[in-house]
Amino acid sequence: MDIRFPRPSLTMGTAVLLVVATATVVLTSSGVASAASVTFTPVADTYVQNDTASTNYGTSTQVVVDNSPVRRTFLRFTVSGVSGTVTSAKLRLRTISGNSGSDAGGTFRRMSNTTWSETGTTWNNQPTIDGATLGTIGAVSGNTWYEIDVTAAVAGNGTYSFGATSASGDGAYYDTRESGADAPQLVVTTGTTPPPSGDPVFVGVGDIANSGSGDSATATLLDGIPGTVFTTGDNVYDNGTAAEFASYYEPTWGRHKSRTRPSPGNHDYNTSGATPYYSYFGAQAGPSGRGYYSYDLGNWHIVSLNSNISMSVGSAQEQWLRTDLGASSKPCTLAYWHHPLFTSSSNHAPSTSTRPLYQALYDNNADVVVWGHNHVYERFGPTNPAGGADASRGIRSFVAGMGGASHYTFGTIQPNSEARNSSAYGVLKFTLHAGSYDWQFVPVAGQSYNDSGTGTCH
Repeated sequence: MDIRFPRPSLTMGTAVLLVVATATVVLTSSGVASAASVTFTPVADTYVQNDTASTNYGTSTQVVVDNSPVRRTFLRFTVSGVSGTVTSAKLRLRTISGNSGSDAGGTFRRMSNTTWSETGTTWNNQPTIDGATLGTIGAVSGNTWYEIDVTAAVAGNGTYSFGATSASGDGAYYDTRESGADAPQLVVTTGTTPPPSGDPVFVGVGDIANSGSGDSATATLLDGIPGTVFTTGDNVYDNGTAAEFASYYEPTWGRHKSRTRPSPGNHDYNTSGATPYYSYFGAQAGPSGRGYYSYDLGNWHIVSLNSNISMSVGSAQEQWLRTDLGASSKPCTLAYWHHPLFTSSSNHAPSTSTRPLYQALYDNNADVVVWGHNHVYERFGPTNPAGGADASRGIRSFVAGMGGASHYTFGTIQPNSEARNSSAYGVLKFTLHAGSYDWQFVPVAGQSYNDSGTGTCH
């Protein structure tokens, strides 16, 4: 994938929010559609304590590793439904919010016993932690996710047990499966087969991560969809802080960060300069503080723009866009940003200040534009910058704001609005062919709304 930034050179950097021992986590910028990740939560977790030797803690909302008193943690996962070669397996745990942390997060080993009882295990009958050491977590803070590479222990479908101990008298406390969204995770990544056509897949949505469950459900959809991931802004709520990225985005969509090409929203800019947004995504978000950049996928030129800064005719962004489009040799073009020029939602009116960007795209025969901001799904037919139907040169546009934030409602339906939904969470998936594209709204589990179709490039 060829990535183009508004300046000729850029030092690639990586922001790591997870603390890992035994190896450094490297988050690559590859967008190749070659892998898929599936996240599993424990089927059992508990801990035991030497001074309460007959007590079972299987229903506790925390597991603990400690050496005074001695406390050991056990976790069991059942991996099913994965295919292909396992290329990565990560055990992820979140420290509880009601503890200040510890100088030692524990040493984790695989266990041969996979039949121990969550509600029956005590110090007196605990299984042996007998496998090879997989990793050690160093000092931990409260309310933070940590990660261990357990690839050596996970070969594919099957049941896996992990045990953890600590030599420190300062205990480390982690959330359990009883904690809901903060439950431990086993993230298994496998090599996958590209779509039958071999054409790039481009999938994403906006208005994503908060304290609810919608973002977890849409992240699970991505686990089974290979390709490049895009976001149409408002990546995290409410204020785009570093803590919100760590607490809300990282445990859900964060596992797809290495293949994500984001755009910023107004909530990301609620923190001055959207500094945490640029720090979290690094070079994948374009030059820090600018937020507009482009890259190529197959026969397509892709442009990510920033609707939170000046977009007026003659602005730096508008001039860059025209230059960038003029330099592209690709026959098809797709652009995305946060604020929609066209929308029927009653919550946020059309953002007319974005029209110069749309005009530049129209002048250069662009094909598709995707927005967020309104927490709905809406598809518009090919439209010119003035809002009129234009079958020959018009751009097909989508409002894709159903990533996890609470849904909005529709008001007056605007001209050329062809499909709408305000109740389903989901992602918008494109398959980018050489001279055409397929689109599909993919709903989360338990919801049935769908919208799909095909368009040709100008």
